[in-house]
Amino acid sequence: MPVRTAAPVGAPIWIDLTSSDVERSQEFYGAVFGWTFEAAGPEFGGYINALSDGKPVAGLNFNDPQWNVPDTWTTYLHTIDAKATLDKAVAAGGFTCAEGPPEPMQIGDRGYMGMLSDPTGAFVGLWQPTRHRGFEVVNENGAPTYFQLTTREYGKALEFYRQVFGWQIETVSDTDEFRYSTANFDGEPLLGVMSWDAGPDWCVFLGADDVDKTVQLVLDNGGSVVRDAQDTPYGRLAAVADSTGAGFNLSSLA
Repeated sequence: MPVRTAAPVGAPIWIDLTSSDVERSQEFYGAVFGWTFEAAGPEFGGYINALSDGKPVAGLNFNDPQWNVPDTWTTYLHTIDAKATLDKAVAAGGFTCAEGPPEPMQIGDRGYMGMLSDPTGAFVGLWQPTRHRGFEVVNENGAPTYFQLTTREYGKALEFYRQVFGWQIETVSDTDEFRYSTANFDGEPLLGVMSWDAGPDWCVFLGADDVDKTVQLVLDNGGSVVRDAQDTPYGRLAAVADSTGAGFNLSSLA
């Protein structure tokens, strides 16, 4: 099992699910991926850590109806200074919900969290780790394998993340039909940005030993299929939603 002890700066480091029914979500992901769960403790507001083979893979928290947002997965990018990154993001055209100068939130002794929207409106988190190193399992069944931002304002998004997070961008295609770039970390493409007439949206890809069987598990446990499984140059992929409607993608591991 590949165990990751650190994420490159600027790369995805953590994911969590905001769920209107946390118990139902635990049942769903436990059945589909075999995740187990442990409460972070009362001082963390009911936050729950999901584990794959005993290693942190994701988080779950309650979606307060007052927030008036759908259940969703959030991607967090690694920063070594959350305050400085928030300031840089706002200066580059991003924005936060907080009034006044943006400030990260200290999460006990685990790290510092920040939340922002990029200039195209895509919502993304920041994580500055201390004790909590982020997800420690990658490229396994039920673990993150890839991330993708889809946006109508492709060029604006690339410039923002290049400026704020120092992404090394590689253009995959730049035609009217398909505009796509990857951000490479130590030569490895860990995420992509795609021009699409929808979104903006950050999406996580979770690995599946067998995509078709996992799609069936999703259906058997109250989820739905957004896009049927299909073979692509990047493996067999499918887009699904969980039992409360939060979307994610499946990616083959072979």
